[in-house]
Amino acid sequence: MKGVILAGGTGSRLRPLTHTGPKQLVPVANKPVMEYAVEDLKDAGITEIGIILGQKGRDEIQAYFGDGSAFGVDITYIVQGEPLGLAHAVGCARDFVGDDSFVVYLGDDLMRDGITDLVAEFDSSQYAAGIGLQEVDEPSRYGVVDTDDQSSDVVGLVEKPEDPPSNLALIGIYVFTPAIFDEIEALEPSWRGELEITEAIQGLLDDGRNVQSHVVHGWWKDTGKPTDVIHANRLVLDDIETDIRGTIEAGASSTGRVEVGEDSVIEDGAVVRGPVSIGERTRIGGNAYIGPYTSIGDDSTVDNVHIESSVASGANELTADRTIVDSLIGREATITSSDGTQPSGDRFVVGRNSSLEL
Repeated sequence: MKGVILAGGTGSRLRPLTHTGPKQLVPVANKPVMEYAVEDLKDAGITEIGIILGQKGRDEIQAYFGDGSAFGVDITYIVQGEPLGLAHAVGCARDFVGDDSFVVYLGDDLMRDGITDLVAEFDSSQYAAGIGLQEVDEPSRYGVVDTDDQSSDVVGLVEKPEDPPSNLALIGIYVFTPAIFDEIEALEPSWRGELEITEAIQGLLDDGRNVQSHVVHGWWKDTGKPTDVIHANRLVLDDIETDIRGTIEAGASSTGRVEVGEDSVIEDGAVVRGPVSIGERTRIGGNAYIGPYTSIGDDSTVDNVHIESSVASGANELTADRTIVDSLIGREATITSSDGTQPSGDRFVVGRNSSLEL
């Protein structure tokens, strides 16, 4: 079985962070979100991975993952070009997939329990596809499946139904046989101008093929918006273990589960309350308070600031005498003090799609 990671989205809901980099490399607990997908595929025994690239972020993604050898996998890059829908992106993998079954994983999704069970349960001799599902409270907001009461196999798909046939929503994890490619070729663009993967799956059903359902019970998270990234960071940090590779000075206070990267230092007087992840080559000054559910990226300086439940992406200078909570801070952003500067007042350089609460 092979793996296909879809990384062609533009990340419009994560602007301004994605003006300067792809959404798939936005960090969650100091690891690019797409790295979790690569790890999940590897853990499921899938080491041949195709990454579908769009127009944005190609160079950055290829530079980070390379040929995959550093991650224990073999990566092939496939250029989609203009994003014309999930089905179009999947169709671009036809030559890479060949005659194999394959997993499709959205590059900005996170799953707590991975995909090992989904892969192990899929039988290509019985099913043309398998769909990852999760029970949701408001199914009318999602693509929803109708399942057979006896077998739990999928019998129909409905996009955002007014009267949902179930509370089982599609979460963006699929297993396909090559039969899906003929269905994709037969598609016409939807009202959105895209080729819809749900219509391709419905085509399999209409042609008499079986589609397996797989209900995911651990958390699943789409990291498409800043609040989603902050929430995903919290979920991942809930599962970390203490790992100190840098230095915690004698006078520093560190409690709870804390990760400290190589060549980083938590200085005398600093307070760190886990779960917290601190990257490499980062200095936490003696007047800093790092509260729970915070990630501080590599090559950063943090001092004189109270920060919690936040993500600092890396190469940041955070030295303002302020309290920062529930915030997503992009790479190389600085938050410094204006004390002593005249005239007094807050000073900003604020990009498009930014959000400030003061």
